[in-house]
Amino acid sequence: MSIIQTIRDRAAVIMIVIIAVSLIAFILQDAFSGRGGMGSQSTTIGKVNGREVDYVEFQKMVEAQEAQYAQSGMPVNESTRQTIRENVWNQFIGEELLTAETKELGMQVSPKELNDMFFGDNPPQDLRQQFTNPETGQFDGEALKAAIRNLKSQKNTPQAKQFAEQYIPAIGKSRLQEKYFSLVSSASYVPKWMIDKMASDNSAIANISFVNVPYATVSDSTVKVSDDDINKYVSAHKEQYKQEKTRSIVYVAFDAAPSGKDTAETLAQIQQLKEEFTTTPETEQFLNRVGTESPFFDGYVLKSKLQVVNADTIRSLAPGQVYGPYLDGGNFVYAKMLSSRSIPDSVKCRHILISTQTGLPDSTAKTRIDSIAGAIKSGADFKALAEKYSDDPGSKSNGGEYEFSSLNFASLAKEFAETVFYGAAGDKKVVKTQFGYHYIEVMSQKNFETAYKIAYLAKPILASNETETTASNAATQFAGDARSLSSFKDNVKKQALQEFVAADIKENDFAIPGVGSSRELVQKVFGADKGDVLEPVNVGDKYVVAAVTEVNAEGTMSAAKARPLVEIFVRNEKKAEEIRKKLGNAATLEAIAGASGTQVLRADSVSFASTFVQGAGSEPKLVGMAFNKANLNKVSPLINGTSGVFAVKTESIGAKGNDAMNPQQMKESAQMQMKQFGGRSALEGLRKSATIKDNRSKFF
Repeated sequence: MSIIQTIRDRAAVIMIVIIAVSLIAFILQDAFSGRGGMGSQSTTIGKVNGREVDYVEFQKMVEAQEAQYAQSGMPVNESTRQTIRENVWNQFIGEELLTAETKELGMQVSPKELNDMFFGDNPPQDLRQQFTNPETGQFDGEALKAAIRNLKSQKNTPQAKQFAEQYIPAIGKSRLQEKYFSLVSSASYVPKWMIDKMASDNSAIANISFVNVPYATVSDSTVKVSDDDINKYVSAHKEQYKQEKTRSIVYVAFDAAPSGKDTAETLAQIQQLKEEFTTTPETEQFLNRVGTESPFFDGYVLKSKLQVVNADTIRSLAPGQVYGPYLDGGNFVYAKMLSSRSIPDSVKCRHILISTQTGLPDSTAKTRIDSIAGAIKSGADFKALAEKYSDDPGSKSNGGEYEFSSLNFASLAKEFAETVFYGAAGDKKVVKTQFGYHYIEVMSQKNFETAYKIAYLAKPILASNETETTASNAATQFAGDARSLSSFKDNVKKQALQEFVAADIKENDFAIPGVGSSRELVQKVFGADKGDVLEPVNVGDKYVVAAVTEVNAEGTMSAAKARPLVEIFVRNEKKAEEIRKKLGNAATLEAIAGASGTQVLRADSVSFASTFVQGAGSEPKLVGMAFNKANLNKVSPLINGTSGVFAVKTESIGAKGNDAMNPQQMKESAQMQMKQFGGRSALEGLRKSATIKDNRSKFF
């Protein structure tokens, strides 16, 4: 409830926001998480333009963000770690690139500017919200200064270090990035001639006659596309066919999910516990003793917020009554109604805290809070006493006031929460919590609703050792019999197994599509050669045996890799050659139509602003030729289009009225668009020109 906790929580938020906003061009990379060995003597996890990223430094930032996630009540699992590691990696890249660029430009954030950011007219949003006076609606800079002084006085505490080492630098970096983006955006300019050209192009229309000889008139079977043809095409379009280091696999999976027998045994186990669960008066102790997948919550949940399986049935239970067993996900569950009561969804309260966490003796703290309670009872001003004596800097500046929703209940000290939610408006009392002694006044309570205290006995349906062993043995036997890719496929057929494909696995991936999250399997795939069959890997409720089918190095795609993407273009080029030979020297549209067995088509009001031509579809090259004045009343050279070979004769070029947007509006719109994309384009440019070495896969 203190400002220390608030700043710590909000530091996590602002760090995440800064990364997301300033590195938007970078976060569209493949995610990764997990950790592997550190066999290499080097601790360099990567390099950005020669600047080494040390593993220890990197991991320290990862762990700090993991702690922030946990403090915010967010689960820290493999998926979360994957996101965090990716964010931290992108942060290193972005900070290094932007730091170097802003340094070269001579940009900086002065101490005076940083001070103005905190205490000026436009402080960070999170601090503005925390230190806005609820009575005046004005930001209270003096209260913020007091809170920061309090943090500084704590010197080496984790909260003070986090504020000094993370929050303040993050604010400075954010401002420096804002300045850089502003500089780039301010350079955006659209000249008048460009607007005039855009307006002219958008209003241009043409009437044309044309002939379309579709590629489909040449049979695919007559056109052979060799690997040399593919490589030649890819070489001419290298930028479009770059690839990361990837590998592809085929795999089979042996099911280790709980069997029917396993499910029946779990059901029998939980049924044996029902009677004691129903009759015991010590429900929490019982659940702690026998174990449950749904931890006991010693509080009430509002009817509108009780979102569980069979909620309507559970709400209708009488106190002490048990419902179940029923299935909830992978668990068999019994629900026991303990009690119900009416509680508010939101409360407003105020308090004064005398902390015992600073070393103050318990008896002294109790004496002080009793004196404060007596003074208030005698008419002393609550707000003045809070500002003078409360040890909670998060509320002392506004008279000790807080507003909570029922969702905050679990995050508050139990005794404090019960006082403000279970008591009545107007209650005033001394309460002891783990933080010390509070004098609490319940100011108001709103939106009362029936709430329920419910206990859940949940037992997961797990695979037995027998089920696990059967699946493991089957996978091991298969892998032993399939020591090459060809024998792998033979055994798949012999055993009538289903073969799956997972393509384009990246070195830093932590999950494989169709398989699930398994860093172990990814590492084994990248430790193998093409054609290798891997030993079984346990992934979730199955054992996976994989064979490496494709190894792709970083760089330009091979013919085999590029063929599915470019074969149609190469084939159409070859078909175009055949069509041109067939047309020979035909010089008129009628002659071309006669030689190809097609007909002369006509399209009116073809728009320069659109690639669509009636009777042809989307054909950008045809539209371009239509507006080439060299083709006015003349037959154009043959054009290799998207769907066939074309010849066009432009009959007229004119303009239509364009009242949709005046030139000034067009200029403002174009300039705004340039500004919006300016920062991102600059970051993309810095990224493309940077030398980045990524060694993360060796560490995680």
